[in-house]
Order: sequence, then structure tokens, then C-alpha cells
Amino acid sequence: MTRSLQAVAYRRPSALESAADGRHLGLETSRGATPTGLQDHPGFFSGFVTSPQVAAAALLAVADVAAARYYQPQLRASLDPVVTGNGDRLRFESFSGCGGVYARLDVLTPGLDGGEVGHGTTNVDVNDPLREALSRIGSDDPLHLRVGPDELAVTTLDGPVVEKKVPLPDRWLRGFAEAQVIAAGFDLRAELPADEAVRFLRGLPKAGGARRSGAGPRWVVPVGRGLRPTTRPVPGAVCLPGPERLAALQRVLRHATALRVYGPAVGAAAAEAAAWEVVLPGMRLTLTLSPHPSRGFSGEGGVLDALATEEAAGDAELIAVLLAWEPRVDVADLAASSGLTPERVRAALVRLGTSGRVGYDTAEAAYFHRELPYDAERVEKHNPRLRSARALVAAGAVRLDGPLATVTAEDGHAHRVRDEAGVLTCSCLWWAKYRGGRGPCKHALAVRMVRRGATTEQMPAVVGGGAR
Repeated sequence: MTRSLQAVAYRRPSALESAADGRHLGLETSRGATPTGLQDHPGFFSGFVTSPQVAAAALLAVADVAAARYYQPQLRASLDPVVTGNGDRLRFESFSGCGGVYARLDVLTPGLDGGEVGHGTTNVDVNDPLREALSRIGSDDPLHLRVGPDELAVTTLDGPVVEKKVPLPDRWLRGFAEAQVIAAGFDLRAELPADEAVRFLRGLPKAGGARRSGAGPRWVVPVGRGLRPTTRPVPGAVCLPGPERLAALQRVLRHATALRVYGPAVGAAAAEAAAWEVVLPGMRLTLTLSPHPSRGFSGEGGVLDALATEEAAGDAELIAVLLAWEPRVDVADLAASSGLTPERVRAALVRLGTSGRVGYDTAEAAYFHRELPYDAERVEKHNPRLRSARALVAAGAVRLDGPLATVTAEDGHAHRVRDEAGVLTCSCLWWAKYRGGRGPCKHALAVRMVRRGATTEQMPAVVGGGAR
């Protein structure tokens, strides 16, 4: 597994301080992207939060996920959350060290008061003393929130005084991208009122109990105002993969006004990813779970088709120019502005997601603009199935025969790929095991590249990209 060392630097640690006019929460930022380019320690907000207790608990929940490994928990991992200013809201995102849980807190306009929200994305420092201070907030006394350095820090501190270096695996980056792509295929499947939400979530098994009770997938079925657990995917059921991974939601339960569950529109017999959103006063907290605790998002393959086309690469560059940290990316508007079809715009957004330049909001069923502060361009380069597929194309291993294709693997074994109503099936072991549930195999991906190359002029560029 390829990994690099990610360095983030802050002018000083984030802190919660008391003052005569209330408490002041200062969240320090690292180097990040803004409308004017990369900037050291950008500032995105200075004002008040309307529900201090709720905001503190929700921020701790996001930090919990950043510090957690739900699979092989003995291995410690912690990466500071990412903050994005979208003009009308602040978004705090994190991803678990095991690569299977994505968390996002959206602090919406009703949750903020007395300040304008800026635009951009960077890391935000969440240290252990700050976590302890946030956990002690027990009243709704006024809480001033500052995201970015204040003027005093800018003028009195000479350079970064806090630096963290953490390992950043490629599978972590790929997982961050895959989680957005998978969520784009979700629909709202259930909505519970506050009392039923609390009852259901408090009744979930804890981490130790979940491991003892068996590793099989679980499902829930909407019944009346609540959810009923079931051991099989009956009609209308939503997968609950690894219920112990929803533990971070416990922090905000007493503030919840509703619980929403999102999943694929058409269920399957195999375990599936799902998103669980707690609605809070002025904000939303969402956890998206991979199909199994031992299965991170990085291997789901949802981005491979978009990565395999040079057309999408060119389209993505065009669409990227038109983005402006919008809280909602409107596909129709982008199509009109770019001259591309809506289908090509959506493919370009998937492509941008692989480099961390857009996320997906299930509550609003829309992409949003952000720029992950990591070297996420490595995602495509180090995707093993994509590399293998391009190598097969470059080696001339694909032979087309109408709806059928033969792909000769590196070991000389021939695999048959068949087009069944637009879905490519394969005779390889990967397809037999996952049946398309984790994206196309390398043989199907190579066939798709060649078919596109037969009708476009981009194929030589694709082959050349694989040869390098």
C-alpha cells in the first residue's frame, strides 16, 4: 500500500477560551485553497453559533471518526478534519483511519449568526485539549466561533508554531473519493422523528457486542414511525453494515430532531453502503458507512469508468474552471455554461471527485465544491485496476467480436467479456465473486476503453497514458 507523509501546520493550537462576553472557540486552519489560490491559514468565519451545545457535540463526533479505526481498532490513526466555507454554510469532513466511515457536519445558515462565511477548503486543528474543553460545554451561553486566525495571531506570530505529520495512504484518498460517488446513487429510504431516532440508535449493539454476534450483514425495514431490524434484505429494507460504526452519533442524540437514512434505490442481497443523517438545530451530521467494517471505500470501483476516459478528463478541467465553492452544484447550469451534455457534466463531476474537488450532499441530492488539502492526484495514478486495464489495452490484449470480447491476461488465460444491456460481465474470478458490486473488473474496464476508443479520437491518449 502506497503512502506518503502529510504535513499540516498551524499558527497555534485550536482552543476554547472564556471571556467576559462568553466563550470563544478558535479553530486554527492550515494551508488551503481559496478563490484567490493557495493561502496559508485562510479565514472562513467569525461570528456566533446559534446552538453552542449542539455544535460542540457535532464537532466532537466528526473528530471521533477522524481518530477511529473501526476495523483493526488497535492501530491508531488520526487526521485533522477538513473544513470548507461554501458562502452560506461551513462543512466539516473527516474519514476514518480504516477507510470505511465518512463523516460530515453541515453547519447551515440558521446555525450561524453575526458573520459572513468565506470560500475555500483546508484542514482544521482539533487537538486533545480542545476535545476535552468541547466535551465540558454544558450550557448554551454565547459561543463565538472563529475559523481561521484572528488579527492578533496574524500580526504577532512569526510562521507556523504547530506542525503535525501523519501517514496518508493512497487507499484513504481513494476511499474519500469513492464515498462521494457511491452516495450520489442514494435515495432517501426512511425518516424517523426524534423520539424514534433516539430509541433506535440507542438500541444498536456496541462495538464489542457486534463482533461477537456475527459478521453477517444486517438490514432495517421502515415500519410506521420507526425501523425494524431484519437479518435478510426483504423488499424495502436498507442495509445497516456494521451498526457499531454509528457510535459517533451518540454524542448528538439528545439534540436530534429527526433521523434520515439513505441507500441505493434498488436493494440487493449483498451488503451495501448507506448514509445515516441526524438532523440538528441549524445543522446536519451524516455518517456514510462502507458495505462492511473490513471493507473500506477504496475498493468499491465506483469511479473507474469515469477515470477510464480521456473525454471525462478534458471535461473535468473545463467544469473545474466554472466551480466557485458553490454549496450546490447545479448540473443543468453547468451544462448550459460549458456546452456539455448533462451526462458528460456528471461524468466530469465524478472525475473531479477522485481528486477531492467535489463532495456529495445526500440531503440536498447535489454535489458541492471543495478542494481537499491533500495530494489527491495520486488517486488515479495508483488505482491498481485502472493501471492493469490500461496495460492490457496498451499490450493489444483486447479483441472485439460484436457484443463479445476476449481479453488475454498477462498469464495467457483468455477471459470472455459480454455486453448485457450496457452491463459488462466477465468470466474472471473477480466478476464471479463480486458480480459487479465493486465496480468493473480490469478486463471489462479494458474492453470499455477499447470500445470508446473505436468511436473517439481519445483512445491513443489512453493507451499512451497506460504505457508510461
